[in-house]
Amino acid sequence: MKKLLLIFAVFAMAFNTNAQIETPQPSPLAKVEQKVGLTDVSIEYSRPNMRGRTIFGDLVPYGKMWRTGANKNTMVTFSDDVTVGGKELKAGSYAIFVTPSEKSWEVTFYSDTENWGTPRNWDDSKVAAKVSADVYPLPMNIETFTISFDDLSNDSAVIGMMWEKAYVGIKFEVPTDKAVSAAIDRVMSGPGAGDYYAAARYYLEADKDINQAAKWIDMAVDMTKDQPRFWWLRQQSLIHAKAGNKDRAIAAAKASLAGAKEAKNDDYVKMNMDSLKEWGAM
Repeated sequence: MKKLLLIFAVFAMAFNTNAQIETPQPSPLAKVEQKVGLTDVSIEYSRPNMRGRTIFGDLVPYGKMWRTGANKNTMVTFSDDVTVGGKELKAGSYAIFVTPSEKSWEVTFYSDTENWGTPRNWDDSKVAAKVSADVYPLPMNIETFTISFDDLSNDSAVIGMMWEKAYVGIKFEVPTDKAVSAAIDRVMSGPGAGDYYAAARYYLEADKDINQAAKWIDMAVDMTKDQPRFWWLRQQSLIHAKAGNKDRAIAAAKASLAGAKEAKNDDYVKMNMDSLKEWGAM
């Protein structure tokens, strides 16, 4: 009899496992994404509904920290360093907690995002930024807790939060001007050594204008002469050899050989010695 009951129990467990039904979540997960200037920003959060309840001052008490939604922490992710309330937030992910009052919310960006609700053991060292934001009354109820990106500009945006009859916005600033200005300076100042090297090597390997390749590789090597790169010098020797400039090729190969020996790179030592023998320099 015990064996029979055990068999029935096993079958019942198997049936229950296979017969799991997926049902809608009461606070479904949402993700909003926005490019602000050149910075990618995303927010993941769960969205509870009012369901006839009084929210702020009741379901979400005044003066007590709230998880800013439901379930796991609401999490914001920035692809670049940003500024919130004059405080720099490094690129990365942060949990958002709020402590609401009737007129304003205290908004905290917390570096530990792996909490279900508010952290059991609060750690002040994990507070990356804290800012106060005013509450703006809305003329109608917002049934579902909603987070949006508002007031977009090249340099900033507002994380907007709406529920019941309350709207709160947290402004953050992104380093668009710094990034664009750096890109402009880089482009307007002309190609860098790496650009000349890449172009010269491509021309060599693609069997294009070898004289142009020689000009580019010479510029690349000259721009890095304070810290010569033996692998660049190796390409310089090959390009000049192909262009018929044997003396320049030998000089570059000898310089590459010296650098390779210092770096203890046996592969480049052998390649340079083989070339120098081929060109009659050894």
